Amino acid sequence: MMRTRPLKVALLGCGVVGSEVARIMTTHADDLAARIGAPVELAGVAVRRPSRVREGIDPALVTTDATALVKRGDIDVVVEVIGGIEPARTLITTAFEHGASVVSANKALLAQDGAALHAAADEHGKDLYYEAAVAGAIPLIRPLRESLAGDKVNRVLGIVNGTTNFILDKMDSTGAGYQEALDEATALGYAEADPTADVEAFDAAAKAAILAGIAFHTRVRLDDVYREGMTEVTSADFASARQMGCTIKLLAICERAADGGSVTARVHPAMIPLSHPLASVRGAYNAVFVESDAAGQLMFYGPGAGGAPTASAVLGDLVAVCRNRLSGATGPGESAYAALPVSPMGDVVTRYHISLDVADKPGVLAQVATVFAEHGVSIDTVRQQGKDGEASLVVVTHRASDASLTGTVEALRKLDTVRGVASIMRVEGE
Repeated sequence: MMRTRPLKVALLGCGVVGSEVARIMTTHADDLAARIGAPVELAGVAVRRPSRVREGIDPALVTTDATALVKRGDIDVVVEVIGGIEPARTLITTAFEHGASVVSANKALLAQDGAALHAAADEHGKDLYYEAAVAGAIPLIRPLRESLAGDKVNRVLGIVNGTTNFILDKMDSTGAGYQEALDEATALGYAEADPTADVEAFDAAAKAAILAGIAFHTRVRLDDVYREGMTEVTSADFASARQMGCTIKLLAICERAADGGSVTARVHPAMIPLSHPLASVRGAYNAVFVESDAAGQLMFYGPGAGGAPTASAVLGDLVAVCRNRLSGATGPGESAYAALPVSPMGDVVTRYHISLDVADKPGVLAQVATVFAEHGVSIDTVRQQGKDGEASLVVVTHRASDASLTGTVEALRKLDTVRGVASIMRVEGE
C-alpha cells in the first residue's frame, strides 16, 4: 500500500545535473512513487542566480538561501550537486543535523572529507549516498559497497574521466597534438573553459580516493593519491605506443599489495596493450575493471559524465534513500575497519617505457644498460635509431619499483652520451 504523504526533497544546485534531476523527478513522478512506495516532492531548489529561467521548475521553489532550505526540518532528502568544498560541506552536515539524509555527486568533498561526512551521517542516523560522484551513470559505488561486500577486492583499474579520454582518443585516432585535441573537446562541451581539474588529473584522483577507500575498507584521502596529468603526452608517445602494440590512456589504479598489508592509489597516463578492453574505450566514455578473489574480473562501462547520465545515478540513490526513510532503516555507511596503510608511489612496481636522446656512437647502449643494471632494473626490450651523430634509444623494462626507476633516470641524465630524457611512461594492463 502506497503512503500518500510525499517525501520532500531539497535540491542544492540546478545546473547541468541539477536541472536533469528536477526534470526526471517531474516527468517520472508516478514511476518513482511506485518504486519507492510514496510520492516524492521537490520542496525547494537552492541556486546562486534566481533570475535565470529554469524550465519545468516552479519559480516559487527557487531560493538563494540554501542554509534555510536544509534547516526546514520537513525535508527528507537533500540532493547536493553544487560541487566544491564549501558551502557544500557545511550544508550537508547541517542537513544531517536537521533530520535529512543526503545524496551527493561531490567527488572533491568526499575524497577530502568523506570520513567526517560519514561520521556526521552515522551520528544522526541518516544516509549518505554518492553513486554519481564516480563515473557518471555507471553503477560502481553500490556494487563495491554492497554486491562485492562478501568478496576481497584486489585491484580497481580504469578510465574515470571522459574529458581526458576524449582528448587522448583524438590524439591516437587522428594524430592531433594535445592542444588541438583539447580545443576540439572544449568546442564540443567535453572540456571546461579551465580544464585543469581534468587534464591535470585532480578529478580522476578524487575518484580514485573514493574507489580505493570503498574497495579496500580503508580511509584513502585525496592527498594519498599519486597524481600525474596528461598535458605532456605527445604524438611521439602515441607513435612509440603503436610500435609496441599499445595505446595511451589516463588510468586510475587502486591496488592491494601482494602481501595484503598495504594499498596504493594512483592516477597517471599509461600505455596499455591494444588487446586490453580498456584500449577500445573511445570518446568521452568511462570503463572500470574490478578484480576480486571470488568474482574474478568485472568490467563496468558507460557514459561517465553529462547531465542526464549523472542524474540517473543521483535518482538511483534518491530511490534507495527514500525507501530507507520509509522503512526506518539506513543503508551501508563507511567501512574502514581494515585501516591499511597507503604506500607511497616509490613502492609501486610496474613496467616502464623510457625514450632517450643519445649520441650515435659505439658504447652508448652498453653504458645505458649498465646504469639500469646498477639500479636493479631489468630491461625487456631496446630499440635504437640514429643518424648524423644523434640517436633515439627506447627502453622497455620488466617490472620495477618507481623508486628504482627514478634513481635510474637520475643516473642516466649524468651520462655524457645521454642528451636528454624525451619521455617516461608506465606500461599497464597486461
